[in-house]
Amino acid sequence: MRITGYRTLRTVHDWGRPVGDVNGYIASGLTDVPVVILETDEGIEGIGMGSHADLDRLFPALEGRDPRAVSTLYDAMLARVFKSSHGGATFGGVGTFDTALWDIKAKAAGEPLWRLLGAGDRFVHGYASGLDAALTDDQLTTLYRRFAERGFTAAKLKGGRNVATDLRRFGIVTELLSVNDTAPALMLDANESWNLKQAVRYVTALEEKVDLTWIEEPLRRWDAQGHARLSAAIRAAVATGENLTGLEMYRPLLDAGGADIVQAGAVWGITHFLRVAVTAHSRDLPVSPVGLTANHAVTAAAAAVPNHLSAEVQDLGSPFGLTLDQEFADGGVVLGDRPGVGIAVDEVAIDGAQASGTWQEPAGPHVRSPRSGLRLVDHGHWED
Repeated sequence: MRITGYRTLRTVHDWGRPVGDVNGYIASGLTDVPVVILETDEGIEGIGMGSHADLDRLFPALEGRDPRAVSTLYDAMLARVFKSSHGGATFGGVGTFDTALWDIKAKAAGEPLWRLLGAGDRFVHGYASGLDAALTDDQLTTLYRRFAERGFTAAKLKGGRNVATDLRRFGIVTELLSVNDTAPALMLDANESWNLKQAVRYVTALEEKVDLTWIEEPLRRWDAQGHARLSAAIRAAVATGENLTGLEMYRPLLDAGGADIVQAGAVWGITHFLRVAVTAHSRDLPVSPVGLTANHAVTAAAAAVPNHLSAEVQDLGSPFGLTLDQEFADGGVVLGDRPGVGIAVDEVAIDGAQASGTWQEPAGPHVRSPRSGLRLVDHGHWED
């Protein structure tokens, strides 16, 4: 079997609500979903989602090769672009091709990916995380009631600007999830919006009222020493790593003791997640994948690693024109038996659709917040 080419599609995910974090939000609730279909001479095609970045530059590392040699081809893609940097958007392209390769490998074996990777159970524990910073209390209630109806016992809120607001929202979510667990796990994601002193004061204020399971991305991703100092100063675990692109970025963080929970972004692909999981496991740390809106493939990988803790489930829907072989039940993801990563694409429907959206809106969550210099006043609010 040889790789002969690839084609790209772009569909959308309609969240049905504004989505975002402390840095900004997308009012329309429409975001783009890049899809890549990797072609072979035997007619087996691999599907990957995540990014179209630098595909033309990466593809020569794959062309004419046997797609089942996934680890070798992953390293070949990195080797092809390492001098000009494989990080950032390029790493997204690597991850999307990587997911398509794993899809082909599992389809050729006639197995769902979770079984091919060695998982003994199709269930993956998850936590609810609705990218909910822009929601009103009523919208928050509607959203997390849906998660509660699927058995979820843990939730992560976006926040970090106002302690009183975050505490009120935690109260709403706690009441909803208490139908499944009298003490649901609660997490807060600050999306790299604080410095160390801000983080210590804010989390300490929260912990006076809430048993916080973890604080996520409290500081800039490169601040290894700051994360370690924060971990020592608070009760909650520090979770970070989703925006690190490559194991070399994890080394200083882990060497400093800066991560209690090691995270990996689902958009970076399966091989990256597996390698991060092994690295974390070697230090007796749990791993948690971030961003499982439609990244079914990484969910399958999570089922196969011994140190998986819980996976972020951002929405119960799926992108337009894509069918995912999975269900949300019992507080997690139940994977199906379709060979491959479990994604079916309706190319005709996608080609005929007119809707569009993007994560890169100027007001969206991928723009650094201009308010990182604010200070906490009276454990209640931020001011200049």
